[in-house]
Amino acid sequence: MSIVSPCINICRMSPASGYCEGCFRTIPEITEWSRASDARKTAILAEVEARRQAADLFEGDLRGECVGDA
Repeated sequence: MSIVSPCINICRMSPASGYCEGCFRTIPEITEWSRASDARKTAILAEVEARRQAADLFEGDLRGECVGDA
C-alpha cells in the first residue's frame, strides 16, 4: 500500500518555523518522501500532525482567545 503525500500544493517555507506552510514538512522530509519506506512516511506524518496541532494552538494565542473568555 502506498502512503499518500501530505502535500496540498501550498509550497512555501515558513522562515519562522522552517516548515512548509502547506504540509508542515521540512525540506529534508519533502525531498526524502519519494524514496522513504512506508514506516518512515508514517513517522513523518505523525510529526506533521503534531506540528499542525501545535500551530493551531499557537494561532489561537495570536487571536487572543483565552480560556475563560465569554
